[in-house]
Amino acid sequence: MISGVLSMLLLSNCTKDFEQLNTPPTSVVTIDPGLLLSGVIKDGTFAEGGELPNNKFGSWVQHWAGGPVVPVSRYIESAEDNIWEQHYALIRNLRQIAQELQGQEDSPTGKSKLAIAKIYEVVIWQRLTDLFGDVPFSEVTNDPTSIVVTPAFDSQEQIYTTLISWLDESIARLDAGDNTYGSADFFYGGDVAKWAKFANSLKLKLGMRIRFANPQLAQQTVESAMNSSIGLLASNNDNAAVPTYNNAQAENFNPMLSQYVRGSSDLRYLANTLIDQLKADDDPRLPLLVQPTVNSVAAGQPDYAGLGVALTDNELAQIIRANYSTASLSTWFSQTFAPIPCYALTYSEVSFFKAEAALLGWGATSADTETFFLEGVRAAFALPPYNISSLPGTYVATALSLEGLTDEQKLEKIQTQKWIHLFGRNYEAFAEWRRTGYPLLVPGNNPGSTNGQIPRRAIYSTQEAQLNGTNYNNAVNRMSNGDTFLSRVWWDKRTE
Repeated sequence: MISGVLSMLLLSNCTKDFEQLNTPPTSVVTIDPGLLLSGVIKDGTFAEGGELPNNKFGSWVQHWAGGPVVPVSRYIESAEDNIWEQHYALIRNLRQIAQELQGQEDSPTGKSKLAIAKIYEVVIWQRLTDLFGDVPFSEVTNDPTSIVVTPAFDSQEQIYTTLISWLDESIARLDAGDNTYGSADFFYGGDVAKWAKFANSLKLKLGMRIRFANPQLAQQTVESAMNSSIGLLASNNDNAAVPTYNNAQAENFNPMLSQYVRGSSDLRYLANTLIDQLKADDDPRLPLLVQPTVNSVAAGQPDYAGLGVALTDNELAQIIRANYSTASLSTWFSQTFAPIPCYALTYSEVSFFKAEAALLGWGATSADTETFFLEGVRAAFALPPYNISSLPGTYVATALSLEGLTDEQKLEKIQTQKWIHLFGRNYEAFAEWRRTGYPLLVPGNNPGSTNGQIPRRAIYSTQEAQLNGTNYNNAVNRMSNGDTFLSRVWWDKRTE
């Protein structure tokens, strides 16, 4: 009887404290929204310049040459499981911020923080849909207690319309009097006014991206951004950038340097298209971006030579690496050079978008084109590792002259300069080349899976085909060439 009573008391005691006893003392109950934002901004920004995108998308836009260890650089198809999963993980973490700040949506403690997280979510969504086209969007889980495992794929057109509206809503909710993320905000240190200009500049970018797919919405969006009292990024002080550190762990290196320190030597060679363009223009950035070939230095006549892209097996077998250039060992690939920030959006890019808009008469006149164009080039030259404070007169008079050119030729000049500026930012360079067709790129000789054509998109994750088959198939059936490198995303209309 006594033992029975003791058993009942013990059972009662255990039941009463069951939740406490079974909760590990180190369990994470809440997550600091600032830590979430820091991680997402850092990982999201670094994602563009790592080893894989450099030598896949970077080789497709002919900044990098790739090689046999990067089959996709030779137009050989494969699915993008890692990129797909990475971007959705970033979105999950951004949406966790909303969970952490639940109930503070209209309070100074949470309102601007949530708006900033939503603005950066637009960055990730745009990159994802620009790479793949239609993607799961509106049915993607917001609440971790109610997970959608088979979300439908939204059309890219609808995604873009929603992203533009998100930016308008977020800008309206930003308030300089609210609490911010402070130093956890790698871009702007909690400066709400700069986030507003970033969001408005991002809106300009979204509008220009859809220029050839929906001209009416594009013009409306671009003019709204250009004419806004909020303003756009107005100098390099407004650039959205994550600092890097050469004397810390490799994870904090600029992704270019990390690639050199940890990657294969096959992944370090630059494409002939990029080097030939810099040499033809006598571009002052050439020796600061490109390393002279080993053999030319040994011969006492330093010179620069790029490797061909998408080479055949026979061509690769004849390659002598010492005859070709890597990125500079004194700047990009140096641990002693001042750390080079990693950029998400720059004043230079904004200036190039403004120059293009001026050509169209969207928010500016054609007379403004050259002004905006030169502002963009000056800003690009001033950034590290170049740190060139003024443009050489001969360079302005030749490589940058717009005199006597048609609007189409002017667009080519603008986009060629943007392409050089976007070195190391492969997703964006790939998107802008597809959007405008500039610079003019000639495919390599390896036919790959595309019959020798430069790819137009990335291939969906294999997990979608396996686990979300019905919605995946619906999306694939909407594509002209199925889930392949050669199908085009909605806005890719220019060179059809």
